[in-house]
Amino acid sequence: MTGVVPALLEPDEPPPVEIHNEAGQASCLLVCDHASNRLPRKLGDLGLEPADLQRHIAYDIGAAAVARGLAERLDAPLVLSGYSRLVIDLNRHPGSPTSVPLASADVVIPGNHDLLPEQRLARERELFWSYHDAVASLLARFGHEQRAPALISVHSFTPAFLGRERPWHVGVLWHQDGRIALPLIKRLRAEPDLCVGDNEPYSARNPEGYTIEVHAEHPGHPAVLIEIRQDLVSSEEGIAGWRARLGRILAEILADPMVYAARLPPDA
Repeated sequence: MTGVVPALLEPDEPPPVEIHNEAGQASCLLVCDHASNRLPRKLGDLGLEPADLQRHIAYDIGAAAVARGLAERLDAPLVLSGYSRLVIDLNRHPGSPTSVPLASADVVIPGNHDLLPEQRLARERELFWSYHDAVASLLARFGHEQRAPALISVHSFTPAFLGRERPWHVGVLWHQDGRIALPLIKRLRAEPDLCVGDNEPYSARNPEGYTIEVHAEHPGHPAVLIEIRQDLVSSEEGIAGWRARLGRILAEILADPMVYAARLPPDA
């Protein structure tokens, strides 16, 4: 390593993080780790076809639009990623095998192979840490304002994976803290048209995730990760429907003071 970490983003490129509704007054911070499929100009197309950048491997389809609607409905700040998870995954620990993916699903990512240490560090510094510093800063502001923050992470998932259909319309991911997750699962399952996954199609008990673990579990903030099936949020009508449904249910849950009470030990 040369000791010099060259800049990744050029001055006229969009910023690595977007903060929407920054002045929101709710005791809740929304995040969208995989909001964008944009690639930094210096990285070209990473050796991929244009169609690959429209797929789930590049970003969570529909998640950013739903998250923006929830930010307005709940009057909550929202932090969104500015660049694709193909460059660096903001919900993976830096240095982990899936942080800068060599392949995703059935697609090899040539531009991520044989990176120099300084190239990897540039991605971490400008994209990963810019995003997570913004999340940490907003949560710290909540503390200064005597607001007990809840953290809600918005994602989406593919209708099928490796040839298997996924029956869930929405998944609620959580680990040891069920203050938001358990009432959310209960309310969603009361909706007659929904198949709701409890830690499906992914599990928060798999230790790969970074955002909830670091920003919520370690400091003890209530948190949940919501996964919506992408075919349900691929149209304006679908996005509007999920904004309304999740906005209504989350507003009810977040209005309960017990959500912000101290978390009980796992075996209590």
